[in-house]
Amino acid sequence: MSEFIQLHILTSYPPSNLNRDDLGTPKTAMMGGARRLRVSSQSLKRAWRTSDAFQKAFNGHLGIRTKEMGWQVYLALKEGKKLVDVIKGDDADPVNPPVGERDAVAWAQEIAGVFGKLKVPKEKENEDPEKKKKESLCVEQMVHFSPEEIAAIDDLIARLAASGENPSGEDLDLLRNQCSAVDIAMFGRMLAANPAFNKEAAVQVAHAISVHRVAVEDDYFTAVDDLNRGEEDVGAGHVGQAEFAAGLFYAYLCINRDLLVENLGNDAALADRAIRALVEAAVKVGPKGKQNSFASRAYASYLLAERGREQPRSLSVAFLKPVSGDDYLGNAIQTLTRTRKNMEEAYGACADACQEMNAVTGEGTLDEILRFVADGHA
Repeated sequence: MSEFIQLHILTSYPPSNLNRDDLGTPKTAMMGGARRLRVSSQSLKRAWRTSDAFQKAFNGHLGIRTKEMGWQVYLALKEGKKLVDVIKGDDADPVNPPVGERDAVAWAQEIAGVFGKLKVPKEKENEDPEKKKKESLCVEQMVHFSPEEIAAIDDLIARLAASGENPSGEDLDLLRNQCSAVDIAMFGRMLAANPAFNKEAAVQVAHAISVHRVAVEDDYFTAVDDLNRGEEDVGAGHVGQAEFAAGLFYAYLCINRDLLVENLGNDAALADRAIRALVEAAVKVGPKGKQNSFASRAYASYLLAERGREQPRSLSVAFLKPVSGDDYLGNAIQTLTRTRKNMEEAYGACADACQEMNAVTGEGTLDEILRFVADGHA
């Protein structure tokens, strides 16, 4: 069986709205008959992969997730620029001969169509032609492009601009490159329109959920107009309402290290760098929802890391009964460790080794955890 690294994390967030639903309310879920706060795995993964920790650790090894690659290709063809410069919005000089409008549209559609089904713009009265053209160059499904795929598209753009000939099937086949994008290797890629580009995720992330009951509260607020001198219309210039809640969250991650190494072209050193960066981001970086309003930045208070080749399991069952009392964090840690001990007595050890960090008692350090999860390979 593969080697698995499991992370069990407890993080306390003050009043905040980390991850909201379509009505602007903090996401919740029923668990054990009690309402809990919830942060979706999608929200967590985006926060981690776009964090400074990831950007610094993997410059050149991170992908770009977009529906609009066809539009970016069109602009690169029309302006004669490198695709990467267009994507970044850099005011760089042209490097290729500019391509005419008709060919730029047709070639961009062919290139984008390799990765997904193109949108079919709906007919609307008085619609901006440029907007309609852009829509026709976008794919229906969000696509995560690796640096190698973007470089391959860039090479193809240069060849097409130089030759003036339509892309061949062989040209388009060259876009299917080996992917070393760490975020794609970790979190996977699924393209319904083109399964050849699919990548099985090496990292599974559970929705984070509060270990206790919660009550979502309302924040009634006003804003005063600075130029209102109180001569008339005395009072607030704006009245609003926002919802928030506070919670101690349990988060669970499971990393299939063997699959991660395979997804990264058998680069074990890069895989271990990826694991270290993921762990650091998971304990330091939270979702950005309403961050300016609540300044809800938080580090994890407790982390249990396990490594072994047994079938993984979450310890969320520890919190099926909501934590209560006047020490949520202390009680949550005790409940988690007791549940793990009892599970091992029933099933046997789930891991060959484990490492703890308790920021409340000062036991264990993040550096020790990072060395443990990388197992000396990084």
